[in-house]
Amino acid sequence: MRTAEIRRLTHPENRDLTSALIPYAALGFAAFFWGASFPAARFAVSLLDPQAVMFCRMAIACLIMAPFFRQLKPAAWSAKDLKLVIPMVLLQPCLYFLLESNALKLTTSSQAGVISASVPLLVALGAWLVLSEKITMKVVFGLAISMAGVVVLTFQASPVRVGDNPLVGNCLEFGAMACAAGNLLLVKRLSTRYNTWTLTGLQFIAGLIFFSPGIIHLVRSPEMLFRLDLIGVLILLGVFASVGAFGLYNWAMARIPASRAAVFINLVPVIAVVLGWTLLGESLSLGQAGGAFLVGFGVLVSQKK
Repeated sequence: MRTAEIRRLTHPENRDLTSALIPYAALGFAAFFWGASFPAARFAVSLLDPQAVMFCRMAIACLIMAPFFRQLKPAAWSAKDLKLVIPMVLLQPCLYFLLESNALKLTTSSQAGVISASVPLLVALGAWLVLSEKITMKVVFGLAISMAGVVVLTFQASPVRVGDNPLVGNCLEFGAMACAAGNLLLVKRLSTRYNTWTLTGLQFIAGLIFFSPGIIHLVRSPEMLFRLDLIGVLILLGVFASVGAFGLYNWAMARIPASRAAVFINLVPVIAVVLGWTLLGESLSLGQAGGAFLVGFGVLVSQKK
């Protein structure tokens, strides 16, 4: 029996199936790391300026990838690809994290996580416009329902502390999701010619330069760098939510269709809500839960059976 089981697992068809499942496993881990990043980032920006948090996050990511610079350096660049590479790195991490880190100062990680469920629909719409992929009325209808859910979620939200502004925060978060969708489409197109880990490294280098003004805030608050809890959160954001999540996601998306890869982002709100509730004591009211349901229902409507 044992020999038969080994033969079954090592059969060419089963080996092919295992290889085909690896990208989906990578997407699952990426979704978990991103979901965990919402409460972690909200905690970090409550102690440090958002630009300082992002500079630390990008610096840690660059340090992790620095030993592999020679292997990831492309043999040659095509000048025509610069018009794709530059907006790719500007959309994410630069504009994406600029919007999201400020959004997390004004809204809860749970609401931000739920809004992230709109990314698959935005990717589908972008793929239709940019990559000439077919888009059905089902996708359009699902997008409308999902956006209605975002509106309900926003106006049902109430501040959980002085200075919170869910309306502005959720609008900033949605802007961040639009940047993420644009970045995914550009990565998908560039992945046919470049190593996805090379593209990921370029994102971190651009982010390090873009958020370098954060050094000023670190100099003004040096005592924060001696807080072990903050250091742990920054390491989590730099290693797992940056190198791990972006690297795994970009790698997997080069191997499966963009629309199928984007579906895994739907796991992010679930993870963010659970971790926000367990770690930060956040909760969703009945009205907010209804908005979250609309977002999820819109995503489901947009997907094929």
